[in-house]
Amino acid sequence: MVNKKIIYCGLIVGLMAVLLASLGLGAMKIPLLDVLTILGKQIGLAADRPVNDLYENVLLFVRLPRVVLGILVGAALGISGAAVQGIFRNPLAEPGLIGISAGASLFAVLVIGMESLLFISLANLLGLYLLAFAAFSGAGLAALLVYQFSKTEGKPNVATMLLAGIAINALAGALTGLFTYLADEQQLRTITFWMLGSLGGANWATVLGVLPFIVLPVLILPFYGRGLNLFAIGESQAEQIGVNPNRIKSVVVLLSTLAVGACVSVTGIIGFVGLLVPHIIRLLGGVDHRLVLPASALLGALVLTVSDMLARILVAPVELPIGVITALLGTPVFLYILYKDKKKILN
Repeated sequence: MVNKKIIYCGLIVGLMAVLLASLGLGAMKIPLLDVLTILGKQIGLAADRPVNDLYENVLLFVRLPRVVLGILVGAALGISGAAVQGIFRNPLAEPGLIGISAGASLFAVLVIGMESLLFISLANLLGLYLLAFAAFSGAGLAALLVYQFSKTEGKPNVATMLLAGIAINALAGALTGLFTYLADEQQLRTITFWMLGSLGGANWATVLGVLPFIVLPVLILPFYGRGLNLFAIGESQAEQIGVNPNRIKSVVVLLSTLAVGACVSVTGIIGFVGLLVPHIIRLLGGVDHRLVLPASALLGALVLTVSDMLARILVAPVELPIGVITALLGTPVFLYILYKDKKKILN
């Protein structure tokens, strides 16, 4: 296993390098020296070197909010995936298993298809944020239903939560398919683009809007690393040691719903990050959740930033949906891990 300090240092250095590369690359290339100069001016460092005003505007108001949003979303998806895998004690679990993504998709599609008929007042009130509000509400409602159905004698049961999640996913998927079938051509294009995920709508208002819903889970979940380690040996055994498994399940579901719901509300569906990232961390540093949780946040941010950069430059000036990139990158890696360690993963 790789030393923890090496993992953290490698992820932080890699993230910083990718951040600078992502700020400079795109339909308009900005030289690295200009990127550093513009960033330096923003943090108060004196810079006598002149910078193209167009470069500065593109970097500060287009690229930088997009990269920051990508880092936040990647961190949220990575750490939420690791936490959900921890409470299910199953490395093949991910946040969508408890209906978060399906609920967000259903409400988003409902708003896209029925906005002119049912949501005129909300559209006037929320404007461009109507879709994000609907997706976040759908994610929260789905997770709440799964959690309530999973309760046995007032306590959430993991096995029942899994079954309830399957049922809610199936119902939400069927209703999403129905509304998609009824959509017109323009609505269908909007639905398809949203379901494939994108950071293209990022701006500073979007970043600030999701910031508290992402930062809180990313900061709080690592403190449950020890509890998830003990939770892995079994709920009854963990309870005897002094861990409250019901509290761990409740907190993980709540924080994961906040994080993933906020992500989906502004980016659409982005797959594979929450599933794959914790696997890679466990292969590098072991199964200790005190490492897996924070390292998954860092690697998730790194993976999504790289994916967004590729989405912008592969067929520039056209932009690919980021969900396509994460699936293309994630599927071969996941299949390789599954083939190499399938006995360890499935046992």
